[in-house]
Amino acid sequence: MKKEQGETRNSRMSRRDFMGVAAATAAFTVVPRHVLGGSGHTAPSEKLNVACIGIGGMGASDVGKMSTENIIALCDVDWKHAAGTFEKHPKAKKYRDFRKMLDKEGDNLDAVTVSTPDNIHAVAAMAAIKRGKHVYCQKPLAHDIYEVRRLTEAAREHKVMTQMGIQIHAEPAVKRVAEIIKSGLIGKVRKVDIWSGKNWGGGTRPTESMPVPETLDWDLWLGPAPWRPYHSTYLPGAWRRWWDFGTGTLGDMGCHIIDPVFWALDLGYPISVEAKPNKFNDETYPTATTVRWEFPARGDLPPVTVTWNDGDRRPPLPGELEPGRKLPDQGGLYYGEKGTLLAPHMGNPRLIPEAKMKGFKMPEPFLGRGINHYQEWINACKGGPKPSANFDYSGPLSETILFGNVAALTGEKLFWDGPNLKVTNLPDANKHLRREYRKGWSL
Repeated sequence: MKKEQGETRNSRMSRRDFMGVAAATAAFTVVPRHVLGGSGHTAPSEKLNVACIGIGGMGASDVGKMSTENIIALCDVDWKHAAGTFEKHPKAKKYRDFRKMLDKEGDNLDAVTVSTPDNIHAVAAMAAIKRGKHVYCQKPLAHDIYEVRRLTEAAREHKVMTQMGIQIHAEPAVKRVAEIIKSGLIGKVRKVDIWSGKNWGGGTRPTESMPVPETLDWDLWLGPAPWRPYHSTYLPGAWRRWWDFGTGTLGDMGCHIIDPVFWALDLGYPISVEAKPNKFNDETYPTATTVRWEFPARGDLPPVTVTWNDGDRRPPLPGELEPGRKLPDQGGLYYGEKGTLLAPHMGNPRLIPEAKMKGFKMPEPFLGRGINHYQEWINACKGGPKPSANFDYSGPLSETILFGNVAALTGEKLFWDGPNLKVTNLPDANKHLRREYRKGWSL
């Protein structure tokens, strides 16, 4: 906005202030949508100005979900990987460095999406939050537990609307799991098994050197991680298996699969965690891991033990499962006093054995339907209800998942003081809660 003569800093209205005033005004002035341009039309004044960081791969999908809004800036360190998204949004300004983008476009922005490798999540999301921008950040919320806690606190402090990218959270199948358990239909739950057949582990650091592609800014791609030479093995998706960049299978799929457990059982910080990984090195994650968290009682809900398996590991088959019936490749088993619920990942939950479904009446839906995960966040940015996977919910969830990786590193059962962000029985383990950033990077 051009600064008129005599205008002072205090007299200027930011985008966020304007949207807040607009939302408040709308509460008293209701204009039929057809007056604004026809059925289904969204008036330009109602649209958010959004910038997207990381726009290839999953980022391209996230950008697509923002298409109802004004996408004014796009940022990616690999312009070849991002080419398709750039082409779909020719009016958006293009950047490689999100810091420069936020400096230049900040006054015009309402909201930011972050869909980079895990290594960049915290520094990008924090840069946006400190500027008062609403943030949608892919899972897990950050690379390490300290970063997650800082983001959660900063979002609260700056009063911005946030959402973590566990988009399945909004799907009816996940809500059904939570509704069945919250309604008490399988009784109190003290044990849950969750698993994923994916394997983001294994490998050794390449020794040969490769030229950096002209379309890639390798230094920016590394971000806060220690310097290492470029190699194509890390991109576009295998970074997930490397300690410096990703969070392994647990970080990739664990956030999705533990989500209905957290939601259904009102979980918070665990009191302990232990892990039994396959052999691994200091470069890449294990090819298979078993993690066990213990959670305390919560009100009238009893303590619960949650066990995770990934790679080629699976939980023991429950006695109720019919002979010859196999478990899905990913999912959860909820053991209640009145029955056992099998919840395939992204599939409808079923009592086992299947015969128990005869005459079983599902509870009336009470967790809402009809609004997807992205639109929920967009509505919140415009003054609507707080999103259900906001950082106050997804922060402790992410910390729990990442705590499993800390336990794998130490090889010990760890006791956790969640509120004070501290391992209490093995002080040396606390060094794994926070990594050291490369020079030039800060949170």
